[in-house]
Amino acid sequence: MRTIKALCITDDFDRPTVATFIGMHRAGIDLTVVRPPPRDELGAELANKSPNYDRQIASGCAALSEAGVWLVDFEFRGSSKANDKELLRVELRDGGYDVLHVFVNKALQHGLAATRGLSTRVVAYRGIVGNVSFFNPVSWKRFLNPRINRIVCVADAVRNHFLQMQPAFLRLPEERLVKIYKGHSLEWYTDPPADLQEFGIPSGAFVIGCVGTYRPRKGIEQLIEAMAKLPEHWQVHLLLVGYMDSPVLEKKIAQSPIAERIHRSGYRQQDAPLLTAACDVFVLPSVKREGLSRALIEAMVYRIPSIATNCGGNPELVVDGVTGLLVPVRDPSAISDAICRMYKDPDMRRRMGEAARYRIKTSFRIEDTIEQTI
Repeated sequence: MRTIKALCITDDFDRPTVATFIGMHRAGIDLTVVRPPPRDELGAELANKSPNYDRQIASGCAALSEAGVWLVDFEFRGSSKANDKELLRVELRDGGYDVLHVFVNKALQHGLAATRGLSTRVVAYRGIVGNVSFFNPVSWKRFLNPRINRIVCVADAVRNHFLQMQPAFLRLPEERLVKIYKGHSLEWYTDPPADLQEFGIPSGAFVIGCVGTYRPRKGIEQLIEAMAKLPEHWQVHLLLVGYMDSPVLEKKIAQSPIAERIHRSGYRQQDAPLLTAACDVFVLPSVKREGLSRALIEAMVYRIPSIATNCGGNPELVVDGVTGLLVPVRDPSAISDAICRMYKDPDMRRRMGEAARYRIKTSFRIEDTIEQTI
């Protein structure tokens, strides 16, 4: 069988994605990865929310290049959709690619237009639950387009959403939807936990960690309400890691009776896992559209027990009562009760932490991701 030639387009050069590309290349796939344009050419919103975007791309591309993966510059500037489509079509046609593997919504739309009439197969990637509708014309230009050969779903929850959409007669064929977890390696997480005193957290304090980019669907407000329900004499601190600059969140924190025990680290591209590793419990309070949280996986690798809402792919990571606790969405009291259980039972925290690490080691392996993607 001849070598498969694939062109991959992504804007996320995190370690699992880069490792997957390198693994596919080493397995014999003739892989080319598109190098994105600099952050300042992608729009103010992305520039603000990803301060280290350029650094991540540079690091990821350097690793790919060192491994022998071919990189090509192709810029989706958005100024001319027709021009983007034509440039991509020329690349696909002249390059003789068998597969276009697209991880970016806008690039998927361009790619479907560019591959019309070509033999190139299209593989899409979906990392969140929902936000696709039969009644939305944009959805038909992207994930509902019948010319997509496969959609890689990052969790069963993502796949099941497609399979349960209404009306049933419009649903995608079951075989088109493939669940592939984004795998990790324990070897990536060997650095020691950070010192949280730089954020004003006293040594020995019981710390709740939460990592993410602030959006209403992330449920940060419910977590802040849950913290206020804990016994007053407990010195429990909350560390919010990530882009958390929002007037709504500022107001919520200011109104909390424990505002002095709520700390924000800001965006931490390099050491966010080490901040999580220094916490006693990790909480993921998402209210909808959660896929497979990288921050939750990182906490589990560092043996940090977690409390997560029964949302999206969270139950696929957290085994309730074994690696952590699952709670209903939009329920601050349930989150507070779960924190109380964790606080009172250090032996349970240790057992869950060990079980969490073992679960990532055995069920979310980067080797499996590479093999299944190929």
